[in-house]
Parts: sequence; structure tokens; C-alpha cells
Amino acid sequence: MAEITDPNIPRIIYSRISKKTMEGELFIRQHVFDYIISGCSEVFLEGKSHTFKAGDFRFAVRNRLSRFIKLPPTGGEYRSISICIDQDTLHELKNQYKNSSIIHQKFDNVFLLKSNKAFKNYVDSLLPYLESGDEISEQLVRIKIKEAVLIFIEANPDLKHILFDFNEPGKIDLEAYMNKHYSFGGELDQFAYLTGRSLSTFKRDFKRIFKTTPNRWLMEKRLERAYYLIKECGVRPKEAYSEVGFKDYSHFSFAFKKVFGVAPSLAT
Repeated sequence: MAEITDPNIPRIIYSRISKKTMEGELFIRQHVFDYIISGCSEVFLEGKSHTFKAGDFRFAVRNRLSRFIKLPPTGGEYRSISICIDQDTLHELKNQYKNSSIIHQKFDNVFLLKSNKAFKNYVDSLLPYLESGDEISEQLVRIKIKEAVLIFIEANPDLKHILFDFNEPGKIDLEAYMNKHYSFGGELDQFAYLTGRSLSTFKRDFKRIFKTTPNRWLMEKRLERAYYLIKECGVRPKEAYSEVGFKDYSHFSFAFKKVFGVAPSLAT
């Protein structure tokens, strides 16, 4: 599973896609603002599906596992701008809001932002740089990201409670988390981080709870889910394997046959 980016590196990403694309799993280490210019996008976060359309400004909270599907309009392109908010920029800005108490509360993992005229003007100011294909200097990227934060907070004041909460994931219920997220093809160190543990503590707690190793348990759970999707739901094997967290179809097919005695294509 890929990491969307280092939490201290600022990035502005311009997407132009002419066919349906599934991004696979991403470990989102930064808060991300997205503006969809054309087409629509389906996002899977924390077991929920969210659909966004052209004209939507959305916000994704950092330290989450996610899966994206980008859908272009008929005969056109899916186009979007993603603004990854690095932690260094947020630390620079936090003093402007030091008199505002930060409320530590639960927010949805992805949600729409309230828009205003400044949002559209901001996007219009970015497009000439992005559409030229030239690399934007890091100094300019940092300025534009800082501008984005100020604009979005002005229209959505509660965002400051998320943006300026610098706490890392705390220790949470490992059994509940893994049963909910096993189909994401995460690395063990990412699962450890997201459940508030060191890798060694994660492995130790995992074995105590599940009576087996994380790798063996993940393999069994993913294969069981794949079998159900193929046999009971009619999902094609070449769609099911990635949906349950496998990265390579040949590896999935070999493991499936070893456990169930038939190739995935014969399990229907």
C-alpha cells in the first residue's frame, strides 16, 4: 500500500485521467483538500463509501487508510486538484489561532467543505501553473498551501480543531480495528502506527488476541472474503483480489487454490 506523502513535504497534485481508475490503497499521512473539476470520485474510508462530483471541495483527515476510484465524464477527463497540507506549514500558522481552544472531538474521515468565492478564485490562480506542466517551485507551493489553509478556515472555522490537532494516533482496540481494516493491503508497520503501537508491541498484542501471527491471519481473512465475493456475490476474481487487499493476482491465485483446492475462476 502506498503512502500518499511524507507529512512534512508540501505537495499540490493535478490529476487528469481519461478512463476509470482505481487508486488502490493509500495511507494518508497528511490532511488533504481536494477540488474536483470534472468527473466524479468515490472514496472508501473506514468502511464507508463517499461519492463526490464536479464542483465539490472535500477534506480528508490525515492518518487514514483509503481507496479511491476516479470516474471521468462520458467522452471527457476526470480532473482534480489535491492540496496536501504538510505539518510544518500548520505549525507555522498555529500561532495565529493560539487564542482559539482546540477541541479534540471525532470528525468524519472525509467530508465536504463549505465553499465561498475565495475558493474558486484560489483554484483559478493555481490552474495556469498546473496546466503548463512545469514543476512548481517548493517556495511557491508552500505559499499556495498556506493560502489554502487560511481560505478554508475562514469559510469553515471548525477546521482549526482538526488542522491544529498534532496528536499522533493513540492506542486503540486492536481486534476491532483489524477486523474492520484487514482488506486494506497495509504493511504491518502502518497497521502498528494507526493502532498506536510500535511494531514489536503490535505483533505481541496481535498474537495474544488472535492466537496467530498478523501475516497468517491477514492471509486467511482476505482469502475467506475473496471466496465469499466470488462464490456468493459473483464478483470477478480479477476484481476481488484487489478488493480484499492482495497486490498481485498470481500470488492471490496460488494462495486461493492452495486453501480452497480450485483456482479462483472455478470457484463461481
